[in-house]
Amino acid sequence: MAKVGFLGGGSFGTALSILLGNKGLEANIYDRELPVVEEINNKRTNDKYIKGIKIPENVTAFNEVEPVVEGADFIVLAVPSHIIRIMCRRVKDLVKPNQIIVSIAKGIEEGSLKRLSQVIQEELPENHVVILSGPSHAEEVSIAIPTTVVVSSTHMESAVKVQDLFMTENFRIYTNDDLVGVEIGGAVKNIIALAAGISDGIGYGDNAKAALMTRGMHEIVRIGTKLGGKSTTFSGLTGMGDLIVTCTSMHSRNRRAGILIGKGYTMEQAAQEVGMVVEGIKACKAFYDLKEKEDVDMPITDVLYKMLFEGMAPKMAVMELMTRDKKDEIYID
Repeated sequence: MAKVGFLGGGSFGTALSILLGNKGLEANIYDRELPVVEEINNKRTNDKYIKGIKIPENVTAFNEVEPVVEGADFIVLAVPSHIIRIMCRRVKDLVKPNQIIVSIAKGIEEGSLKRLSQVIQEELPENHVVILSGPSHAEEVSIAIPTTVVVSSTHMESAVKVQDLFMTENFRIYTNDDLVGVEIGGAVKNIIALAAGISDGIGYGDNAKAALMTRGMHEIVRIGTKLGGKSTTFSGLTGMGDLIVTCTSMHSRNRRAGILIGKGYTMEQAAQEVGMVVEGIKACKAFYDLKEKEDVDMPITDVLYKMLFEGMAPKMAVMELMTRDKKDEIYID
């Protein structure tokens, strides 16, 4: 029977460990915060990240990485995107070549502008890397509300193993060999969700959000296809599906942070209020640099960057978007 180690005790990692525990599998979680570890082991809860959810007895938390990595068939990187390389380096000497690495983070690495699968492969070159992505709020996965996601890899036989590992009657998993498209869709949608939240915070309505989501999808397709992704992937779960759920749900930390920014909070204040990493902020900086490097037009990303890092007022950003040169909708360039 498979044994799974989670590096990170945040919301989605915890939700997936609950899923596996309910399947009767052994799941171990590493978390750097001792209170989180003690709460999981003693109270069978992790209220910092998912309030009021009971964690099965066959899920055990540790404050060290060694017992989580050793003997695991699958190692799940359940840390934010900017911690991925750090965590890989930390466990590099512990990981064995036959262990499959699963990443559930969404983003690209600042500075190098590499996709997370590339970062992991650089640090753990002997391991197969699988990306799990899609519209999947941890709060719903943890209580077995029907959810559908995607797994992708350069080694699709490993992706199928991950599909078999996590799939249940309430957690359906598709495979998709377009690794670039799966990763880029999941990363850029956080930028658009942050912008959608800002629109809500300003007080704009459904019309504005519909426009943001639709034009945001154009940005996802532009940068995704430029990097080698397939346009069809962005119509699927890791593109349109993830965009819809992240822009419309209050479970979305990106949308919640955006609402606060739209009401006048700084991005630092908004992130502190949300209490968890807001990936859209980090993604905005990284994709702003990437669009400049690749010469790709991403106007929503552009004005969001100006809001977050250059002090542009939200309503001025909206004005900049609304007064761009007129064009035919069928052209996305």
